[in-house]
Amino acid sequence: MQHEQPIIVGLDIGTTKIAAIAGRKNEFGKLEILGFGRANSNGVQHGMVLNIDQTIKAIQMALEKCLESNPSLKIHEVYVGIAGHHIKSLQTRGDIVRQNTEDEISQEEVDRLIADQYRTYIPLGDQIIDVIPQQFTVDSHPNIPNPIGYSGVKVGANFHIITGDKNAIRNINRSVEKAGLKTKDLVLQPLASAAAVMSEQDLEAGVAIVDIGGGTTDLAVFCEGVLKYTAVIPFGGENITNDIKLGLGVLRTHAEAMKVQFGSALSNETKSNAFITIPGLRGMANKEIAVKNLASIIQARMSEIMDFVSYHLKQVGLDSRSLNGGIILTGGGSQLKHVLQLTEYLTGLNARIGLPNEHLTGDDLDELSKPMYSTCIGLILKGYNDYENKLRANGIMHEPIEIVRDEKIAAERNEELAKAAEVGEPAEVTSEKENETTVTETVSGPVDVTPRIKTLKGFMDSFKEGIIDLFREEGDKVL
Repeated sequence: MQHEQPIIVGLDIGTTKIAAIAGRKNEFGKLEILGFGRANSNGVQHGMVLNIDQTIKAIQMALEKCLESNPSLKIHEVYVGIAGHHIKSLQTRGDIVRQNTEDEISQEEVDRLIADQYRTYIPLGDQIIDVIPQQFTVDSHPNIPNPIGYSGVKVGANFHIITGDKNAIRNINRSVEKAGLKTKDLVLQPLASAAAVMSEQDLEAGVAIVDIGGGTTDLAVFCEGVLKYTAVIPFGGENITNDIKLGLGVLRTHAEAMKVQFGSALSNETKSNAFITIPGLRGMANKEIAVKNLASIIQARMSEIMDFVSYHLKQVGLDSRSLNGGIILTGGGSQLKHVLQLTEYLTGLNARIGLPNEHLTGDDLDELSKPMYSTCIGLILKGYNDYENKLRANGIMHEPIEIVRDEKIAAERNEELAKAAEVGEPAEVTSEKENETTVTETVSGPVDVTPRIKTLKGFMDSFKEGIIDLFREEGDKVL
């Protein structure tokens, strides 16, 4: 039975821009962009809303432009990205001792293990946003992607915990709702960007997503199919613009224009005899700026950002052997010339630009396939993932049948499961493992046998739903 796909709207509240994109999936699973609006961001610094009134006006302007591009649109709720200096992460370890050791591990036990991590100590004023399980262990068996169905005395896992400042996130929520919208949910921007530019192969090979935004650079590292690490680096494109302004003694508007039109992340790749003419102020003589000097300033700041990336990767012991997919650069800052060469030189990893165009139809504007809109496209993908999960929970949509924990029996079990799903009858699958023991499993109808983090869908399923509810106060307006 076909269901009409809803229109999902992503709202990216950034330091330099606020973008609103409305999209809907077509019959091929690709996003058709139905509306797009963008406005300059004035009330946000380093990813944090500091001036709510200015942020409200910018959101409303972006929304108006989105509606102008498609007057038939009706926008009431949005998925919103969050980032900023206040976003932090830490690694924890949790274990529980099971009461009924002869029974198979259930989803309730896994949920209890995850819930225990929400009692982890964090600084006053912060709140845990998300708890993302990494590899599970059952007794002495490590590196289990999904422990459900195993038996043992003790089940545990390594966890990646992400925290945020309560007031900073409430300011985002208030700005959106005072602009006349309902926040459907909040999504961490580095995770949204990763969902937009990363493929199944990247997730398997291991990659570092580096989202160079206006106020911050967000880092998300994936290894062995799971999210290993996240970090927020407190520098971005705005810092480069300010460096140019101060270093060359020009206006901020001129600094931004020079960065975009003539900027390079490698001074050695620029011509020594190339100059930029800047109009003089109030009748003063024009100013000549050497392109090589401009590139030297940009290179210094970009090198600092990449040094931070290298530092964070070393903190978790990851290198080229564990990150075969290298570094994926996205965000507006990734559009600088020669940024790939600088990244590869400083980190020792292969690098490429991550574009969200894999999820878009060929009819969409070239503008929207730029890396600066990766977060917004990722927000729409997250919205669709939530929507499809609800359909599956209501039995309207079947869960995809994928690989099970033993790869040797996966093919034949999936074939039997698929047949069972078609006819609605139980399927009994018997197969031999390497150690010549026999495993018999009985299932009825379509079931979820997907390891929760090993696929892109599993990665998006690991995002916590309802983040916005964690930060509501009694006085907050709910539309």
